[in-house]
Amino acid sequence: MEINNQSIIGKIVAENYKAASVFKKYKIDFCCNGNRTIADASRKKQMDEGTLISELKEATSEKNQGEIDFKSFPLDLLADYIEKTHHRYIDSKIPEITPYLEKIVSVHGDNHTELFEVERLFKESAGDLSAHLRKEELMLFPYIRQLVKAQISGGKKPVTKMGDAAEYIALMEDDHNVEGERFRTISELTDNYNPPADACNTYKVTFSLLQEFEENLHRHIHLENNILFPKSIALNEAITD
Repeated sequence: MEINNQSIIGKIVAENYKAASVFKKYKIDFCCNGNRTIADASRKKQMDEGTLISELKEATSEKNQGEIDFKSFPLDLLADYIEKTHHRYIDSKIPEITPYLEKIVSVHGDNHTELFEVERLFKESAGDLSAHLRKEELMLFPYIRQLVKAQISGGKKPVTKMGDAAEYIALMEDDHNVEGERFRTISELTDNYNPPADACNTYKVTFSLLQEFEENLHRHIHLENNILFPKSIALNEAITD
């Protein structure tokens, strides 16, 4: 894979997820804002683009291979993977993290007032994400699976109640942007999930769970924004009505 200063960061990660570790290191958003070039991202971070390119080439070199090639997945299989892996993760982790947050807020909130905002943001995210997942599971993903069937059979474009597919996907991407911004704020409020000196074990566990949740969400959004959605739009346009 050729990487230069005009390479699109989302496409780099789509080709090889090993690149994500480099972008994370420099806090460069490759999922919600993956349509930027290396040059643009480097300029915004005020860093040397040559350093970034060099580290990306090292991370994605043949000796560092081993990641699943999601770009080669059929679209219906990728939708299934996202739903069964990332959607189920969110559904299981929200009820696990919420009581932990409530507990540390009640015990440590007076000394660490930022916890109140972390709790508020996470609960907002929990509600919005739950609604977002159902939209994908009930509307978008079934339509993508029907598109694949139409492609295989040579049939016509499936009928849907969600309206224009590209516009609906744009709404899903807007939701992703909101969540990306929320978790950037949570990360800042928690000093990148570093618990304070007086943190109890529950405090530490809660921060670890929040960090894991954000990392899983980044991968989830990346798979949709950089692979599933653009390929689905292209297939939708290729199939006649």
